Amino acid sequence: MLMHSIDSKIAQRSVCFDRGRLRIEDIVAIAEGSARADLSDVPEFRADIARGADFLDRLLREEGSIYGVTTGYGDSCTVSIEPELVPELPRHLYSFHGCGLGEYFSPAQTRAVIATRLASLCKGFSGVSFELLEQMVGLLRREILPRIPSEGSVGASGDLTPLSYLAAVLCGEGEVWRDGSAFPAAQALTAAGMTPLRLRPKEGLAIMNGTAVMTALACLAYTGAEYLTRVVTRISALASFALDGNAEHFDATLFSVKPHAGQQRVAAWLREDLPSQEPSASGKRLQDRYSIRCAPHVIGVVDRKRAQQRQ
Repeated sequence: MLMHSIDSKIAQRSVCFDRGRLRIEDIVAIAEGSARADLSDVPEFRADIARGADFLDRLLREEGSIYGVTTGYGDSCTVSIEPELVPELPRHLYSFHGCGLGEYFSPAQTRAVIATRLASLCKGFSGVSFELLEQMVGLLRREILPRIPSEGSVGASGDLTPLSYLAAVLCGEGEVWRDGSAFPAAQALTAAGMTPLRLRPKEGLAIMNGTAVMTALACLAYTGAEYLTRVVTRISALASFALDGNAEHFDATLFSVKPHAGQQRVAAWLREDLPSQEPSASGKRLQDRYSIRCAPHVIGVVDRKRAQQRQ
C-alpha cells in the first residue's frame, strides 16, 4: 500500500498554479503538506500551455535546427539528431544525468522542488504539454516523491542532476519514497492509477534546465529565517531583562525616524516582551552595550530582507 496521500489531509488550502506568480509561503505550505497543488481550471490557461507545445511542433516541422530538440546539448549543440531519434533524446538526457550522490532530500524538500518547477513550467514558455503539468500535480497529490540525491549539481546552468530524478519518475523510472524506504516508481504510479509519461521533444530539457532545487531550498530557508528572527529577538529581550537593561533604546519614537522596516519591527517585538518603565528610571545604565541596544539594527537586516521578498 502506498504512502498516505496528501489528498486526505484536512484543513488544506489550495495553491492554484497558473501563469501568475506564487508566494514563497505557497511553496512552503505545499512542502509542509498544509496546502495542495491545483492546476487552474480557466480555459485560457490550458490554451496558453497548448499554444507553447503547438509552437514547438510547428518549429519541428519548419526549422532544421532547434537546440536540445534536434541537436545535442552544451558543447554538443553542433551535433545534429536524426529525425527518427528526436523522440528518444529526452530519456537519454535524464538517464545521463542521473548520477547524484549524498543523502536524499527529505519529503518536504522534494515537494518544494516539484512545486517550484511546476510553477515555472506553468508560465507557458517551455513548450511542454498540459499532460506533463498534470503528472507533476499527480506526484504531489498522491505523495509519489522521487528519491533525489542532494549532491551533484553545480546549479549554474540548472540543477540538472537532481531534476533528472524528477524527470525519470514522471516516466515511471527510478525510485520514490514509500514509508521511508525506496520503492520502484513504475509500481508507485500503477498503484496510484497513473500512467508513466513518454516525454515530448524538449520536455526533458524543460524539466531539468532550471534552478528549481536551489529555489525550493531557498524558500524553506526563508521560513527558517523567519523563525530564527523571532527566536533571536526574544533571546535579546531576555538578555536585556537579565542585565537590567534600558528598554528606552527600543522606544517607538526613536525608531520612527529610522526608515528601516526590519529594525522597526524587531524593536516593536522587543517592546512587547520587555516590561514598561519610566523614561528616566533611576539606577538604569544610560547606554547599554552594543550587543543589547543594537539588537534591532542587526536582527532587522534579516527581517527587512524577508519583508522585501513579500513585496
